Amino acid sequence: MEQNSSFQEGFILLGFSDRPQLEIILFVVILIFYILNLVGNMTIILVSSIDPKLHTPMYFFLTNLSFVDLCLTTTVAPQLLFTMRSKDKAMSYIGCVAQLYVAMGLGSTECILLVVMAYDRYAAVCRPLHYAVIMHPRLCLSLAATAWLSGLVTSLIQCTLTIQLPLCGHNQLDHIFCEVPVLIKLACVDTTFNEDELFVACVVFLVVPVSLILLSYGYITQAILRIKSASGRRKAFGTCSSHLVVVIIFYGTITFMYLQPAKSRSKDQGKFISLFYTVVTPLLNPLIYTLRNKDVKGALRKLIPEKGY
Repeated sequence: MEQNSSFQEGFILLGFSDRPQLEIILFVVILIFYILNLVGNMTIILVSSIDPKLHTPMYFFLTNLSFVDLCLTTTVAPQLLFTMRSKDKAMSYIGCVAQLYVAMGLGSTECILLVVMAYDRYAAVCRPLHYAVIMHPRLCLSLAATAWLSGLVTSLIQCTLTIQLPLCGHNQLDHIFCEVPVLIKLACVDTTFNEDELFVACVVFLVVPVSLILLSYGYITQAILRIKSASGRRKAFGTCSSHLVVVIIFYGTITFMYLQPAKSRSKDQGKFISLFYTVVTPLLNPLIYTLRNKDVKGALRKLIPEKGY
């Protein structure tokens, strides 16, 4: 415990403090993105709950996704904004640990949730006549619960192993928030076990989900190509394209952070990548689903008719 005395007192989040002008610009950008994130994801949750036409499995999972994104950004952005405007860049030990557990749990939950949404799209396109039977409410609840439970379990395991590492007085985090790979790098002991365990978790929550999603879209593509009418193909593609865009953006950034060797990227690359999947990507989700989805736009017109959506 003596080795971790400064660890218990708190951390110094360096972030972009070595470039004050960039930090000011990022502060404004992150603040704007965070506000838009709150509005966008809360709007998705609201319209999906109010409009009866959106009481379907697709929007049930989309509501879960919006809630995850809302919580993930709130876990990172407010503390990041506060640290950017603080002179000492300090973050309490309790705050760092809480952020570590919550961010890891929510990120893992989103990885599984996107797989569930891919399965929902597979059932809608490849088994349209049996869709209502396949995606019945009990199964939807079970799949959503599995996503949340898997995120909770991996967070408890991964983060608990991480905070037990002795840091020997190293309390400066050259990052934007408390994240597992960054804390592992601070340890003053052999971290081979932690790195191997993190790699296994990445395979389970990144490689396997991406493989399953690609498999689903392989079947979906075959089904779409068999549709004779051009309008039918466009409609089928429209039901899947929004989800596919979200998948590419989310997995592309988080895979770069967790699966690429730390030595092969610069420290600023890691910061910007983390900033992207915790602040930018959660905002893109409601924008993509709102702008590309007639049902959501129709629900918005009913909700705020005077705005002319």
